[in-house]
Amino acid sequence: MRTTAKLDHVESNGQVLVGARMRQFRKERGLTLRGLATQSGLSIGFLSQVERGISAIGLTALNGVAAALDRPVADFFHEEDHEAQPTAPVDSPPDHFTLTRAQNGATEYVSGQTTYRMLSDRGPQLVLEPMVVHIAPGGRREEAYGHAGEEFAYVVSGELLYEVNGIEHRLYPGDSVHLRSSTPHRLYNDTDGVTTVVSVVTPRLF
Repeated sequence: MRTTAKLDHVESNGQVLVGARMRQFRKERGLTLRGLATQSGLSIGFLSQVERGISAIGLTALNGVAAALDRPVADFFHEEDHEAQPTAPVDSPPDHFTLTRAQNGATEYVSGQTTYRMLSDRGPQLVLEPMVVHIAPGGRREEAYGHAGEEFAYVVSGELLYEVNGIEHRLYPGDSVHLRSSTPHRLYNDTDGVTTVVSVVTPRLF
């Protein structure tokens, strides 16, 4: 089990990498920060902080940035993470079904204080994105963000502040929240320990 210090180090590196990739892809498309802000629905100031590695960006907000830059979300993370995604076997299940074995491991993505561990393989006809999310303490609060789809979060351990439409709700182990993602929302771990959440979002991010 990783210590909090090691987790913080990995997530800090991930935060810097995501920001650097965002700046690279934005410039490749000839977009200003203002242009990216307009297309993604996020503020110029927040995007600037993400690019400089000062602020983290959640996976769903990053999905909006990726769409604006015409890039897969996986392109914003370490190259080895992208290559580590499992490939379908020759006798793969049909499009409407996947089976993910624990012994095969799982792809992880790190953005700021948050590590996302994917819980299922890709399925072209499937719309849910199930994940185990580890949120380290501290860091800057993300900008509240709304997007298409729905999301569900169930707290396994630790505590979580989940803000929905400007109202904060403190979640404890066993608590859950389910919302239309178009409602502006954000989450934050204000404790001194790692919070673990099972999260399911739509549409799929990868």
